[in-house]
Amino acid sequence: MSASIVFHLLAALAYIVLSISLWRPLTQGSARTVLDAPSRIALLCAIIVHGAGLLLTIVLPHGLHLSWALALSAAIWLGMVVFWFQSLYLRLDSLLLILLPAATIVSLLAIAFPQGHIVNHAGNEWLRIHLLIALVAYGLSTVAALHAVLMTALDRQLHRPIQHEEHHGLLSRALDTLPPLLVQEDLLFRLIRVSFVILTLTILSGAAVSLAVAGTWLPADHKTIFTLLAWVTFGGLLWGRKQYGWRGRIALRWTLAGFAFMLLAYTGSRFVLEVILQRGTIG
Repeated sequence: MSASIVFHLLAALAYIVLSISLWRPLTQGSARTVLDAPSRIALLCAIIVHGAGLLLTIVLPHGLHLSWALALSAAIWLGMVVFWFQSLYLRLDSLLLILLPAATIVSLLAIAFPQGHIVNHAGNEWLRIHLLIALVAYGLSTVAALHAVLMTALDRQLHRPIQHEEHHGLLSRALDTLPPLLVQEDLLFRLIRVSFVILTLTILSGAAVSLAVAGTWLPADHKTIFTLLAWVTFGGLLWGRKQYGWRGRIALRWTLAGFAFMLLAYTGSRFVLEVILQRGTIG
C-alpha cells in the first residue's frame, strides 16, 4: 500500500469521526453544533494529512500525476483550508456538516480511482505554477458551489410554512444551525471575488504556457472553452451584484452555473476518459 493511499485513508477516517461527532447531537434533538478545541485540532491534523496525501500523489519524480478524482480531492481539501482560516474569526462550525462528508467521499474516491495521466513538460516551472493556480481556482469555485447549495437549502426552508416541533426533522435542525443568510451571502461573494481573480490568473498563466509550449495563446479545446465560460459567468455575477444588487436565488444560480463550467473544464472530461472509457495511465 503506497504512502499516498495511507494518508488519504487516514484523512477519510478522521473526517468520518469528526462528521459523526457533529451530526450526532442533531440526531438527539439538539438545535446547535459546536466544534470544540480538541476537535478543531483534530480537524487541522486531518487537513494536514489530506494535504500530504495529495502532495505524494500529484508530485512524482518524473512528472505531475493528475486525475478527475485528485482534482476533486484537491478542491475539497482547499475548501477545508479556507474554512479553517475563516473559522478563526467567524463561527462557521455548521458548514462542516456538508464539508466533512464531502471531504470523506473525495478522499475515498482518490483511493478507489487511482487512474490518471502524467502532465507533459512537467519540468517547466511556469507549467507547475499554472497548475497550482488552476487547482486553487477550481478549489475556491467548489467551495463557493457547496456554499451556494447550503444557502439554497436554507432559503427554501425559510420560505416554507412553520412546522410543528415533532415534524422538525434532522435536515431542518441542521439548517437551523447555519449562520444567518446575510452572513453566508457576504461570505459567498467574498469567495466568488477571490475565485474570479484566481481564475483570471489561471487563464493568463495558461495562455503564457500554451504560447511557450504549443505556439498558440488559447487552444480551441473544451478545457479552454469551459474555463472561459466559467470566467464570464463569475464576472457577470460580480458585475450584476455591483450594478443591480443581485443577491439571493439569482446569485446562487449564477454561482452553480459557473461551477458547472469549471467542473466540465477538467473533472468531467477526465472522468469520461479515465473511468468510462478507461483510458487513464499512470506512467
